[in-house]
Amino acid sequence: MKTLHRLCCALAIALLILIPLAAGTTDVRAEPATIRAFSETLAARHGWDARRVEALISNEAIHQPDIIQAMRQPAEAMPWSRYRPIFLTEARVEAGRAYQKRHRARVTAVEETYGAPAEIVVAIIGVETFYGRYAGGYRVIDALRTLGFGYPPRAEFFRDELEAFLILAREEGFAPTDPLGSYAGAMGIPQFISSSYRAYAVDFNDNGRRDLFSEPADAIGSIGHYLARHGWQADAPIAIPARVEGEQWQSHLHDALAPQDTVGTLAAAGAHPSIPLSANLDARLLQLQAESGARHWITLHNFYAITRYNHSALYAMAVHQLAERIGGGDS
Repeated sequence: MKTLHRLCCALAIALLILIPLAAGTTDVRAEPATIRAFSETLAARHGWDARRVEALISNEAIHQPDIIQAMRQPAEAMPWSRYRPIFLTEARVEAGRAYQKRHRARVTAVEETYGAPAEIVVAIIGVETFYGRYAGGYRVIDALRTLGFGYPPRAEFFRDELEAFLILAREEGFAPTDPLGSYAGAMGIPQFISSSYRAYAVDFNDNGRRDLFSEPADAIGSIGHYLARHGWQADAPIAIPARVEGEQWQSHLHDALAPQDTVGTLAAAGAHPSIPLSANLDARLLQLQAESGARHWITLHNFYAITRYNHSALYAMAVHQLAERIGGGDS
């Protein structure tokens, strides 16, 4: 039955991409000429029928204005005092412990294969989709069409993702109008964008397909693989609370997510980790606004690796602290 289903999906992709349609299928709502040029470029690159690609983007994909509004108000723009309570709840912690117990063999195998701790992998799934419960309510193709042709600040990025999504649909054998995801086009249990799905998804249960929508094994394995490919260091620290004194440490606060200092240079400036760390470790001083005022951490390379998943210090800290809670600690 699964084989028949995949054959049907593959046939649908072939029909969707290759069968010419009648001319004149344009989207009168937004930039028909731009969509047509984009479609012709994709057709030339991949041997697809340009009119069919244009019809898919113009007529079958739907512009969603609320997606634009969501892009302008991301949760990561909140202060830490508002962001943290969204993810550090008892319900999410307990569900994470249950998820890790249910998939113990898989998360253990991922830890052994890629070095990423089980709690971090589970916490990412917990932050992204509450352990697979809420994977998004927008069609991915609608999100990418809307942002690629209706959101100028990042239009080029989302057009690249739309191209990657259409290739992914062909490679994995699903109809591009089927998958649901986030308002930014992330999809599946781990919320991979299309280019990440193609580059980092793995078939961790060896059944011949990479299914991030319905197979937790593949989702768990793919997160471990993603972190490893972004330099995760096994058994290395992530983020350590810091004590600051004097004023010199303030000059070491910056927006860059990558470490710009070392533990030693930060200590010399008055930012001291709460536990001993090697002075030559690459480090960044992070300040977040909690309800009780500013709090400080020294973040290391593994913290930066988490931000490769979502380019936000708030996100990485939420993952880190949720992982600690799942593992029995308290943050």
